[in-house]
Amino acid sequence: MIRTVIALTALAVLSGCAPATTPRIELVVYAASSLSDSYASLGASFEATHSGVTVKFSFDGSSTLVDQLKQGAPADVFASADRPNMDKATSAKLMSGTPVVFATNTLTLIVPKGNPAAITGLDSSLNGKKLVVCGGGVPCGAATTRLATLLGVTLKPVSQETKVSDVRAKVESGQADAGVVYVTDARASGSKVDTIAIPKADQVKNEYLVGVVATSKNSALASQFAALVTGPEGQRVLSSAGFTLP
Repeated sequence: MIRTVIALTALAVLSGCAPATTPRIELVVYAASSLSDSYASLGASFEATHSGVTVKFSFDGSSTLVDQLKQGAPADVFASADRPNMDKATSAKLMSGTPVVFATNTLTLIVPKGNPAAITGLDSSLNGKKLVVCGGGVPCGAATTRLATLLGVTLKPVSQETKVSDVRAKVESGQADAGVVYVTDARASGSKVDTIAIPKADQVKNEYLVGVVATSKNSALASQFAALVTGPEGQRVLSSAGFTLP
């Protein structure tokens, strides 16, 4: 009986001396879907230099992300693919401080590898073909509308997607004969697609902005992540992905 009590006492003492497990901090980043590859790389880099921090991403259309933030979704960082959606977030007092422009992007046309539908551009070659674009409320959709107006063409898409990555996926899989996406998405698709440049596309640019969400519980870390994006490493990664730097 005495030995049992001693053993239990010793166990209690040892348990009390065991080092406490440090809880990991989760940094939640809401970002436009066109940033998925670049931000995933930067997230891994951020974790490597911030012990105990896990970066969790939510990639979607910028307008969808703003709606989620308005509904109270917890996030620390928000990166928009255009200024209008960031302005919506700022006007709704969802952001802390002034968001910063960190990149710009332009549009291009992609077709499945080999261009089986013989598409030549945003022209009559699309007649009767399956064209996919982004919806008007999404940054890439708004840019597509502006570019079509600039070129004086009327597009007749078979579907309008809520994020540019869905346009890209439909072309890659052959579900669509052509799709209007960002040049960064075309580059990310690699050999899965062929790219057809669109005249005057360089005249329609979307600005990408990043900032700290007002309700963030990790605002210091959020600011550090934004600084990574706008700093030398972030700019190098974005440039490699095809983004134009501000």
